[in-house]
Amino acid sequence: MSGRRLDLAIAGCGDIAAYVAGFARAGRGFRLVACCDPATGRAAQFARRFGISHVYAGIGEMLAAGLRPDVLYLAVPHHLHRELALQAIAAGIPTLLEKPLAATLSDGVDIVAAAQAAEVKVGVNYQYRYDTGCYALARAAQSGSLGEIYYARCNLPWHREAHYFAGAPWHAQLATAGGGTLLTQGSHMVDVALWALGGRPTAALGVTRQRVFTGTEVEDLAMGVVEMASGALVEICSSMVSRPGQALTIEIYGSRGTGLYSNRPWPHVRFRGVRAARQIPPGRGIHALQRSLMGFRAWIADQPPAGEPPRAVAPTPTGERTPAAGQAPTSARPYLTPAEEALPVLAAVDAIYRSSRSGRREEVAL
Repeated sequence: MSGRRLDLAIAGCGDIAAYVAGFARAGRGFRLVACCDPATGRAAQFARRFGISHVYAGIGEMLAAGLRPDVLYLAVPHHLHRELALQAIAAGIPTLLEKPLAATLSDGVDIVAAAQAAEVKVGVNYQYRYDTGCYALARAAQSGSLGEIYYARCNLPWHREAHYFAGAPWHAQLATAGGGTLLTQGSHMVDVALWALGGRPTAALGVTRQRVFTGTEVEDLAMGVVEMASGALVEICSSMVSRPGQALTIEIYGSRGTGLYSNRPWPHVRFRGVRAARQIPPGRGIHALQRSLMGFRAWIADQPPAGEPPRAVAPTPTGERTPAAGQAPTSARPYLTPAEEALPVLAAVDAIYRSSRSGRREEVAL
């Protein structure tokens, strides 16, 4: 499988799917074979744009027609993640979900459990793990270069206009989106921070507000603090009301030094107090999204032949995977965000939301 292009089907034909299709077509790793969307006119237009031959109203229709792609990319409203991922898993199709893992923590648990039981590879596109600056920052923290980590601060001061909700009304409803800026945008930064610090989130405090988009059911401003089992704290501020939108930043403070990430004017990290090796994210590509897509492809291409169970792997302190004791060597190219690693992010966000409603510190329900 590793020596040929993988057949890729896309479910959901919105903006982010167009970026994925563009990167998939530009590289040599994929062949776009199908797209699915209940808005059949939009799906047909998407297919013409990217030279896709098969168009379906949904993945159920695709499977019923006998098409089994090598990879499925899901870019659908959050509340559909569970249903469609379970269909793909039941069909044995490796699946890359657009973030977040699901609209609710229980849906996310169901996806991970089904993937593990069926031994089907499922990942979540938290692409900032493939960002050059975020990757170097996380590896510096994981390797101990910054010393014992005391706390991290994440600030996402973005801006959205009214058409963000008008063009995709599902974003405005709790039942379909699961949350607002924290889940939809800020969870990127929560993911990087939790990945960098390692360990387990245990509790959270949070406050959410609807400052501008008061006609929606979801927040446009969220602030929270997540407690880690290590004693470290992660502070997060996620906004879609900053005017103008400004640089996304992540700061990690340790006993030996500090790492400071910003995505403007380009993704970069600066270290203060220490000299940390600037590690480069795996995969080739001009953008983190492209590297994430190719990272997932490498993971799928290295899967064992049909009928051979996946080799057990154990996480190391730096997040790499190595063979478990007594196991044969496995791929040196695991995907950076398998579905189970997106569960702590969803659980931390869930705890912040519950804290905002209760006014109390809430335990992270992992």
